[in-house]
Amino acid sequence: MGTHLQLVVPCYNETHRFRPDEFLQLVRSRSDIALLFVDDGSTDETSVLLADILVRGDGQVSVLTLPENVGKARAVQSGVLAAFEKQPEFVGYWDADLSTPLTALTDFLQVLEAHPEIDIVMGARVRLLGRQINRNAVRHYCGRAFATAVSLALGVGVYDTQCGAKVFRANGLVRQAFNAPFRSKWIFDVEILDRYMAYVAATGKASAESRICELPLRTWTDVPGSKLSPGHTVRAIWDLAVIWRRSARRRGCAQTQNSERRT
Repeated sequence: MGTHLQLVVPCYNETHRFRPDEFLQLVRSRSDIALLFVDDGSTDETSVLLADILVRGDGQVSVLTLPENVGKARAVQSGVLAAFEKQPEFVGYWDADLSTPLTALTDFLQVLEAHPEIDIVMGARVRLLGRQINRNAVRHYCGRAFATAVSLALGVGVYDTQCGAKVFRANGLVRQAFNAPFRSKWIFDVEILDRYMAYVAATGKASAESRICELPLRTWTDVPGSKLSPGHTVRAIWDLAVIWRRSARRRGCAQTQNSERRT
């Protein structure tokens, strides 16, 4: 069976959070899934752990080592573009701490396989009855405020852009969204959506919103060791403001063009 999914896992100083056996269990149970770990200039023993899983991965594991720390956005971009070169049907990225368990991948792939019109499936941390979403309360409420701002910035209703579990159909529209470097190191997920929506709009096809699916996760755990700081939050707000202005300008131009066509 050929590779169905290339899953990118960005890593930076993950020695105390990395669980190699769970990644190995995935590839041993799914011969159609391959893992691409991106070592983002780690300074601890992460490279040793990745070298070990590479040997034990039976050809389904690869490692891309970046010479210096460039941030999660660049690490994900580098990994996804490298994954595209392997010509899979789907590509994705997943947080190395496995806050979203790898077992959830089945749900993501089922959505893409059952709905060929959908290009993007994003995990959403929605705390519903029967779901185990264990998230720090302060982060949860800050996340709700941020999601509201993102919805206003993009002009679409979105619940959770920042969950680190996403799978994409490996087509030209998605690849375009990753081609250029991201402005933000921490809210690049918002940039991906903004770019993708712009590219879909340019094709004149169905609205981008109908091609994106937010999938409520069954389980999500807030793993200690986040590398976000208050300074990153301030920068993220500034980056969102820039995306907001760019998106609003694009929507305004589109409305003007539509009005001109009607007249």
